[in-house]
Amino acid sequence: MKSRQAVRAIAGVLLCAVGLWLALPTPYKERTYIFNAGGCRLETTIVEKPNVAAQGSVVLFHGISANRKIMSFVARGFAEQGLRVFVPDLTGHGRTPGPFSPARAEQCGEALLRELLTRGVIDAKRTILAGHSMGGAIAERVAARVAVAGLVTVSPAPMRAAHGVTPEKLLFSDPPELPPNSLVMVGSRELQSMRGNAADLVALRNDATSKFLEIPGASHVSILFSSVAMRASQNWAAQVLHLTPSVALPSHRPLIGALAGFVGILLIAGAFLREVTGKNTGAEIVVTGTVISVPRLLLEFAAGSVVIVLLLRFWIPLRRIGLFQGDYLASFLLLLGAVLTLMHWSAERQALASSTRDLLAAAFAGLVLLLLATAWFDLTFYEAWLTAAKWARFPFLVVVVLSYHFAEEVLLGPVQIEKRERRLALALTLRLISWGALMGGVLILHNGEILMGLLSGYMAVFNLIQRSGMDIVRTETGSAGAAALFGAILLAGFCLVIFPLT
Repeated sequence: MKSRQAVRAIAGVLLCAVGLWLALPTPYKERTYIFNAGGCRLETTIVEKPNVAAQGSVVLFHGISANRKIMSFVARGFAEQGLRVFVPDLTGHGRTPGPFSPARAEQCGEALLRELLTRGVIDAKRTILAGHSMGGAIAERVAARVAVAGLVTVSPAPMRAAHGVTPEKLLFSDPPELPPNSLVMVGSRELQSMRGNAADLVALRNDATSKFLEIPGASHVSILFSSVAMRASQNWAAQVLHLTPSVALPSHRPLIGALAGFVGILLIAGAFLREVTGKNTGAEIVVTGTVISVPRLLLEFAAGSVVIVLLLRFWIPLRRIGLFQGDYLASFLLLLGAVLTLMHWSAERQALASSTRDLLAAAFAGLVLLLLATAWFDLTFYEAWLTAAKWARFPFLVVVVLSYHFAEEVLLGPVQIEKRERRLALALTLRLISWGALMGGVLILHNGEILMGLLSGYMAVFNLIQRSGMDIVRTETGSAGAAALFGAILLAGFCLVIFPLT
């Protein structure tokens, strides 16, 4: 067993090394500045080819819960054409301070464009506005007020209650007419509501200056890394700005490197957790659990989740936590944890007996892995490193989500080696039930908490990784409290990375 862990750890280190080799070298000149425009302090990266005179400019806006780093492939694709690309972190995202709201993000995006024009940094007749998702909608809205050469909007956020989109799901509700020289793209694997609303933008304009494209095989996120979509964007920029159409595409090496390194971190994490939280062979670990039938457990989670979603329709207790729709998720977990604790207080009280060593080891492991993962993504793919404003929220958020994790861990009972896969499946099923209730609030109660759905893929991956880590901690320590604390630290960090600050 020890030798297997050592092999995994070595493989993880090698994957991280390969990931760095693939991700970090770049043939582009990338500089970061802070632009103060219209009361907004936007941290902005300028991407261009070195030693190439700029033939025009692109101002590129990211989507909600994203940041400028994830737009690198698109930015570099435009830079290949000899264009200077300005990619800001919109308010509350990345390293730009909040508060975030869709309206403020739009206001700051327009302020940045006007500031660049006023300073003479860009020429409106040689500038293209571009964006993805929310950023695509912002680019369209700003281009309708500030005349530029053209527009490239990728999977723009719907602005009309049509094709199954209801009003409360809209980030913007007063769509302008699509400006001339506009390219609108969506992925063929996106929801019909996204594809239909995007197609309407061009259909309503009904002239030859604009074009709609559906990119085969692309999803809402993968379209950002699609060579087909990037080539279409380059061709459109070449047509609008009268550039040479035949240019190179940016490499996918950074994306491959980022993913390889993340897999490496996961391989290292298992061995690290076992080493840090491992049992003291000289003392027996006493595991305290509770026996409850699976059907009853599923029913309790389902009923509790539904009741809490109904309550949150009228009152979100953690609104002041300052996370856009993350306050809703945190409130849900706080209340569900409280309900489960009240229902099973006797079992939870017994499980509170955790050694200080186990708790400290779990906290240390959680913080180290959080720092390692966020540092890696920040270096290669996505601005995940927590800012001071996010760290200020971190301790409180850990406490908020701890009660849910502790209740879940106690109710799952101790880890039995021969049944650990079944235990993991049960834990994920319980979370799936809770997510179903959250989505019921979005789709049935129309509460407008759209990030519960938009981020569901990321949440699914996170839950699988986090629960697997919690099971290792529980196995090694025999402590429900230690496993819960480890999980709470990871979830608090994840929420602060992915939800915009308000």
